[in-house]
Amino acid sequence: MCAALAPAAAQEAGGDVLRNLNMPGLSGYASPAQQGPLAARGEGQVTLSAHLTEDGPAITRGLVWRVFSPDADADGKLPMVASSQGGSGIFTLEPGSYLIHASFGRAGATKRITIGKDAKTESVVLNAGGLKLDAVLSGGVRIPPARLRFSIYEAEADVNGERALIIPDVQPNTVVRLNSGTYHVVSTYGTVNAVIRSDIHVEAGKLTEATVEHKAAELTLKLVRDKGGEAIADTSWSVLTDSGDVVHESVGAFASMVLAEGEYAVVAKNRVRIYQREFTVTAGRNQDVEVLVTEADAQTD
Repeated sequence: MCAALAPAAAQEAGGDVLRNLNMPGLSGYASPAQQGPLAARGEGQVTLSAHLTEDGPAITRGLVWRVFSPDADADGKLPMVASSQGGSGIFTLEPGSYLIHASFGRAGATKRITIGKDAKTESVVLNAGGLKLDAVLSGGVRIPPARLRFSIYEAEADVNGERALIIPDVQPNTVVRLNSGTYHVVSTYGTVNAVIRSDIHVEAGKLTEATVEHKAAELTLKLVRDKGGEAIADTSWSVLTDSGDVVHESVGAFASMVLAEGEYAVVAKNRVRIYQREFTVTAGRNQDVEVLVTEADAQTD
């Protein structure tokens, strides 16, 4: 799914009008190839600055400015007439009315301005802050960053109970810029069922740091003829919860995964024989789970 921008804050009295305009999709990040040149000639110059809060200092880097004509084209979209990237933006434009949009990470705000023949300055208040996420195991044990990811969603669900995805696959300890508000954050450890959900509030002008605790462990499954023996190749694996739901399937001598704490059963199939074993996952206790090849445990497929 594509990441949706946090709702842009419309400023001035025409806020309702701005929200109803059909503007093209705005990315929170603009690559140099996407930048348009500044309008080279015109009769009025405007200097734009953006602030996280009303009384906060001007943002000096990381901004993306886009200037749109307020008149929609034949496709119903607003033509972009200029753009820049960095801190404050300086534009030379023909006199008239324009819409300016400032993006800072996933935070953004839109404002209508009027250009005349005299130079002027305009400021945009983003009403935004930062969010930095991390996760640990029980007892404060650190989780390898490569096995941990976050997804940020809108806090409110739609009529179908679904939340709009804002940013997927956020790495731990990465600062994400967002408009102020509450967000639904999903922390995933591994790729199976170690998932923690929480609602986190981002305050304008501040960095919010949030750490969640996963109750899970890393496991490696092996089919062996004797305890501590070599794993048998070409084994098919199925891991089931105590309610019978399949949470993992794979093929190989080993099956490695992260599981949430709880009771499980594993089914190992090698050639025409099927072997089963029940096991318990304890939070923070990594372990090898051996399934022994014995006639008592074997079933014929």
